[in-house]
Amino acid sequence: MSNKKYNQKIVTIGGGTGQFHLLAGLRELNENESITAVAGTWDSGGSSGRLRTELGVLPPGDIRRCILALMPGEKQRMVAQTLFDDRLEDMTGPMKGHSFGNLLTARLENIYKGQDRGIDAERELFNVKANVMPVSITHVDLIAETSKGNKIIGETNIDTRVKDKDYDKSDRIVRIYFDTRADANLEVIKQIEEADKIVFSAGDLYTSILPHLLVDGVREVISRSKAKLIYILNLATKPGETDNYKASEFLKNFLFYLDIPGRLDYIVANDNHLEKEILDIYKGEGQNLVEVDEEKIKKMEPHAKIVKKPVSTYLRKEHLLRHNSKKLALAILEL
Repeated sequence: MSNKKYNQKIVTIGGGTGQFHLLAGLRELNENESITAVAGTWDSGGSSGRLRTELGVLPPGDIRRCILALMPGEKQRMVAQTLFDDRLEDMTGPMKGHSFGNLLTARLENIYKGQDRGIDAERELFNVKANVMPVSITHVDLIAETSKGNKIIGETNIDTRVKDKDYDKSDRIVRIYFDTRADANLEVIKQIEEADKIVFSAGDLYTSILPHLLVDGVREVISRSKAKLIYILNLATKPGETDNYKASEFLKNFLFYLDIPGRLDYIVANDNHLEKEILDIYKGEGQNLVEVDEEKIKKMEPHAKIVKKPVSTYLRKEHLLRHNSKKLALAILEL
């Protein structure tokens, strides 16, 4: 793999997990000062959701995942991840069950009187040179509507709907929206205007990726930006959100919310092949690898180029299929 250090102004947009793997590769291969990670702030569950309710802060979970990915030292990241993921289960009272990493982010926001200042302080603390910022500082709830007219309120309820005892696989999500208007962070607008590449990472389609396009000002600045626009396809479907989706269905929804015909430049798809035994395990868990149906994609967005690369890795011990951080980042940087 190339050891060349790139210096491209790259804005990544996404959630916590998919964006984490992309940023980890970009950290190694691109000048960190030229990277901007944009994360959502509509998480409604777990420690993030509790802090949002109890302290009135924006949900910090995805922000801290981006900061963790961008820390420069391997040992530093290992210690920080252990600390960040500590759930304080041995505590009593209101702190019990909170993620220490979320508490740290929330406390810095309180001390420095604002999330942007708090994030900058956390970046200083962990020597993170890249920018990390929320797409919006508006407090919003994400709402999904289904084909059978059901309304699901809150990011976590959408994310975990497959666990509901009344879950109906045929009742697909057809629409998402916020409960109130969300305005884009002005610094995010500035970074997108100046970017060479805008990259929508892999991630949960309806809860981590598409909601960014609901934020007022994001679509508009993407439309006028000269940056190359890149969409990274997920490796696998997600029960409750994208059951049996092929690549064209992911893309159809992305293009609907983007709503700028001909604007997408590249679609990055995985080209690794897994053993049948592994595929069968995933199918047993209600997941499929995302099939790249190129003909449909080309009819839908003829301007966009499909880039197929072996950018995945299978962690056998953990039974996890993930993007290979360096291979994915290199695929983006070489475009």
